[in-house]
Amino acid sequence: MVSWFRRKKPDTPADNAVPTSPEDARPEATPEAGAALEPAPAPAGRLGWMQRIGKLLNTDVAELIGRNPILDDDLLDELETALITADVGVTASSEIVDDLRKRMKAREFADANALLAALRADLVALLKPVAKPLVIDASARPFVVLTVGVNGVGKTTTIGKLARRFKDEGRSLMLAAGDTFRAAAVAQLQAWGERNGVAVIAQGQDADPASVAFDALQAAKSRGIDVLIADTAGRLHTQQGLMAELGKIRRVLGKLDPAAPHEVLMVIDGTTGQNALSQLRQFNAAVQVTGLVVTKLDGTAKGGVVFALAREFGIPIRFAGIGERPEDLRVFDAEAFVDALLPEALGSSPAGAA
Repeated sequence: MVSWFRRKKPDTPADNAVPTSPEDARPEATPEAGAALEPAPAPAGRLGWMQRIGKLLNTDVAELIGRNPILDDDLLDELETALITADVGVTASSEIVDDLRKRMKAREFADANALLAALRADLVALLKPVAKPLVIDASARPFVVLTVGVNGVGKTTTIGKLARRFKDEGRSLMLAAGDTFRAAAVAQLQAWGERNGVAVIAQGQDADPASVAFDALQAAKSRGIDVLIADTAGRLHTQQGLMAELGKIRRVLGKLDPAAPHEVLMVIDGTTGQNALSQLRQFNAAVQVTGLVVTKLDGTAKGGVVFALAREFGIPIRFAGIGERPEDLRVFDAEAFVDALLPEALGSSPAGAA
């Protein structure tokens, strides 16, 4: 299976780089992309949505049809294998192919292109219900976003990119450095804050994360801030004590604002594959996840997990990280996403490519 995304080193100027310490060399500390207002074409010399997302099935489907241009069960069996290999998931892949098989037997498809068009429609239909942008409630001041996820998914850098997005939208905001376990995390978030002109509320290493969140919400309220984004330490979904800590943070925030957090945003590494399902299952049970950010989608053959997540949970996918620049954190768009995966196979030039 060909990689979903073309790998390309970022062309961000060196003077825009976020300062890091040696500890920041770990995956979580590596910026991978951020925030630009949609819709906007890619700047000259920069790769757009279409160019950053490679082809989920394009090469494989072309090879399959080349070997077997006749629409039959063998072709569909190989197509199902291709979907599973791309980490769409066994159940989701089987349901998609079963639908295509019934329609093929009913002679709905004149040729392979018609079958591929039907595949595209099924993939879009799977993602459409979860393609829901994050809406900031202006009446909630501050609107509190709590970010969660396992180690190394890119929570802290995603927060930096969200900060850039919200600043570009004209919102005032504040960051809470709630990852008090990893020494470099606070410095990293402060660097993002300085870069974006955003205040960061922090305490010392090993401070109580709930206390940091509480102080930050108090400060944000007193200053009339529009959005507060709270970082949390990465934790494995199997660490019950740390998962319970997230529940404590939620309860403490609720003491100051019964509606807070207004968004629990889980950051998922797109390279994780099917393990992302068990991660989301546990985090959702602990803190009631309300939105997802899927990162690192510009260099993986595992990005098909987006479809599996959509099918099992139906939780809105707010953003997709498709590069290392701040503007590469894109509002998730089901049709643009699928069209960027299958355009050559369909012989189309999809809209929303930038």
